[in-house]
Amino acid sequence: MLLIDVARVSEEVARTSSRLGKIRLLAELLGRVEAAESEIAIAYLSGELPQRQVGVGYRSLADLPDPKQVATMTLTEVDALLSRIKALSGAGSQAGRRALVAELFAGATSQEQSFLLRLLTGELRQGALNGVMVEAVAQASGAPAAEVRRALTLRGWLPAVGRAALFGGVEALRAFRIEVGRPVSPMLAQSAPSVTAALERIGGEAALEWKLDGVRVQVHRSGEAVTAFSRTLDDITAQVPELVEAVRALPYDDLILDGEVIALRPDGRPQPFQVTASRVASRTDVERARRETPLSVFFFDALRLCGADLLDLPGAERHAALADAVPEALLTPRLVTADPAAGEEFFTEAVRRGHEGVVVKSPHTPYTAGRRGAGWIKVKPRHTLDLVVLAVEWGSGRRRGKLSNLHLGARDPRTGGFVMLGKTFKGLTDELLEWQTRRFLELADGPADGWVVRMRPEQVVEVAFDGVQRSPRYPGGMALRFARVLRYRHDKRAEEADTVDSVRALMP
Repeated sequence: MLLIDVARVSEEVARTSSRLGKIRLLAELLGRVEAAESEIAIAYLSGELPQRQVGVGYRSLADLPDPKQVATMTLTEVDALLSRIKALSGAGSQAGRRALVAELFAGATSQEQSFLLRLLTGELRQGALNGVMVEAVAQASGAPAAEVRRALTLRGWLPAVGRAALFGGVEALRAFRIEVGRPVSPMLAQSAPSVTAALERIGGEAALEWKLDGVRVQVHRSGEAVTAFSRTLDDITAQVPELVEAVRALPYDDLILDGEVIALRPDGRPQPFQVTASRVASRTDVERARRETPLSVFFFDALRLCGADLLDLPGAERHAALADAVPEALLTPRLVTADPAAGEEFFTEAVRRGHEGVVVKSPHTPYTAGRRGAGWIKVKPRHTLDLVVLAVEWGSGRRRGKLSNLHLGARDPRTGGFVMLGKTFKGLTDELLEWQTRRFLELADGPADGWVVRMRPEQVVEVAFDGVQRSPRYPGGMALRFARVLRYRHDKRAEEADTVDSVRALMP
């Protein structure tokens, strides 16, 4: 398949607002790919590279050769060149990388060059997020979307799952198994305004667990080898020795556990989230960081134990397996009840001790990795959402020269785009203003429109608000009341942001 075929479909998908229309366009192209190029096509149309990163930045793309007039480059040729670029290292690698980039772009037409530029700089935003691509793979292959999603849960890389579906069908998808050492996307929680509302939604007895304000971790053990991953599936093993030691001390040497690490004060109350996040992010002098800011470890789920995959088991059975494997001191505090009064009391105690709130969990739900399943519902003492910054306005007065007022958007799973819910400049410290001005100028999507800087929808921000009200001012017909910034979520991708449906559910 030629690169131009993918570039043209990418442009058509970007111009199509309908989710079904996007899926149809993608599925038609996927129905024409050869096996050897299928992973490349799926990755490119998802805005990713099979190589993940190739070391090509904006500076390397500043002076490009003139485009070709006729498209001749195949996907496999492009992929091979990018692999050669990534493989360069050591003396002379910078010059070699520039030469290969020039070779790549010299073989591309203007339409292909534009596509490659956006692909290499992470700016290929056409609305083909994982959810849309999963449906396109299902449509092109004839496999049920649920089978594709489950395989993606286990493999974690959609291009590989797509190839299996397209050329092996359901049988190939069912061959995927959870593997120690290969992380799966974490299960996420929906929101509810109160424990009582969450219990009503669950519909009976549920497990309530403290929602710790720490860093989500997924830890894998095979023999004495222990590997820890962040919620973004980055390897953080070297940064969390306390976690590694705690898992090595367990009596089982084949397991995958889900939990949190958190920095606690001597009285047991949590340090501010930034303290924990900074400690986990630190790669230099980890031993000194450990002495100054020790981490505590808490687990709340088991995905694999003693060679058995637990993902499809009900939540109650997974937790029973976890409790058998892990000492009580390493378990997240938990209450099983159907009584709203007992649940509210448990919630109040968690907040009194300085934690975020609770997560209310159905005893029946399987581990729906990578999705906000209805079986987990988070409850906090204030409404919070993870939204995406769509644009930002230059400030005035003492904020002159700083990017200040944020345009906030929720994810629309039907279109793959984002719906604006309002603006806020509240909650921003001088330090945050300095940081976000630098960050948002890097994310600027074209020149400023007056005092408004449009942005690529990549930066996730956690905001608190007092409620949701109807509003004809914004496209979604609703707006947040008194929104204020709590923190930026560098550990979350835009496709993990809360959806318009989650926001609408909070309306009175």
